[in-house]
Amino acid sequence: MYIATTVMPSVVQDIGGMDFYAWATTLFVVASILGAALTARLLKSAGPRGAYVVATLLFAAGTLISSLAINMPVMLAGRSVQGLGGGFLYALAYGLTRVVLPERLWGRAIGLISAMFGVATLIGPAIGGIFAEYGAWRAAFWSLLPVSGLFAVVAFATLPRSSWDRNERVSIPVLQLILLTGAVLAVSAGSLSEETLWKIVGLGAAIFMIAIIAVVDRDAKARLLPRRSFSLSTPLGALYLTIALLMLSMQPEIYVPYLLQHLHGQSPLWAGYLAALMAIGWTVASFLSSRWQEKGGDRLVVAGPVLALAGLVLLAIFLPIHGNGNWSLLAPVCLGLILIGFGIGLAWPSLVTRVYQSAPLTEQDLAAGGMTTVQLFAIAFGTACAGMVANFAGIAVPGGVEGAANASLWLSVIFALAPAIAVAVAFKVIRITGGKG
Repeated sequence: MYIATTVMPSVVQDIGGMDFYAWATTLFVVASILGAALTARLLKSAGPRGAYVVATLLFAAGTLISSLAINMPVMLAGRSVQGLGGGFLYALAYGLTRVVLPERLWGRAIGLISAMFGVATLIGPAIGGIFAEYGAWRAAFWSLLPVSGLFAVVAFATLPRSSWDRNERVSIPVLQLILLTGAVLAVSAGSLSEETLWKIVGLGAAIFMIAIIAVVDRDAKARLLPRRSFSLSTPLGALYLTIALLMLSMQPEIYVPYLLQHLHGQSPLWAGYLAALMAIGWTVASFLSSRWQEKGGDRLVVAGPVLALAGLVLLAIFLPIHGNGNWSLLAPVCLGLILIGFGIGLAWPSLVTRVYQSAPLTEQDLAAGGMTTVQLFAIAFGTACAGMVANFAGIAVPGGVEGAANASLWLSVIFALAPAIAVAVAFKVIRITGGKG
């Protein structure tokens, strides 16, 4: 995802399609959400080995299609297939952790998976930037093919062939998936429109469709999430909400490079490096959390949102100030970025472990896939909302320093509500999960 995002300017320069630039990422995310939601079905029908091989082949096929694109429609098709495979792969990592490892190692495994997300955020743009520098965007996609092939071989050689409950059928929640796709597309399309009315309509339509999903999924035979996951009185409902809120809290990150350049006098290169501090914080905290979890998992669940909130407060205070590289202003901004990532990474392993422990035995796969679905949807929804907030605050009109300052303030303040609410929900998580994880 991050390599492709970095080379997209080179792509549109070569094959055109600037009007559909943002949709290359939007469709990737939509397909990833669908893949995550269908992971339980794939795992039960193909088994661990087959599921990983199928997911990897889909990802590789999408990568190949993208690399051979001669116009933007072909690129969008490739990115969609690539996203579907990527969604499967991401959800499978969580889904198989509880199966191949004993419970005492779940926290460490989740910490490692979470850390890899941060590592990808760091090295993906760097690799993509190297290819973009030389105008070799097709080679950027080709570079993923050998890695995909090696991964498929390792999965085939090491994972069990049959699923532990392969005979159990998992129905596909067609209506819920259609509504979920529609919600993501609605909010994304609204955020791309220059008209305020369409932004509001897109956001409202997305919220409305999510509300319908909650009603339909409650009594459906084919469910998107485990039973009663939309109720905050249940462990899974509270856990999923906490995960979504933490994902929302990091979405101002997409504007950080721009704001650092226009408000704090940083070059594009240094602005990119500083923006990566959030990923560094996430990665470091994920490794540390896996060790600390055994001694105080409850405290980590609460401490994570608190730290993320503190980070956004620092951004709200110091990021809007025009500093021209003054480190007395830039240092608190850097600390704020680190705290946001550190808070998310700190709480993540404990939250995921609790999802495993709270899910009914017959819905373990659905719970693992649902966790990834919630995470990816929150990212897509939050990204679109961040675009709306920034535009309403004047990042484009009036633009310049004034627009950047207003946007940085409102982005930080609005999205600080997410970890603030997450703190309250985290206490509820601890109470109703009985100190698990």
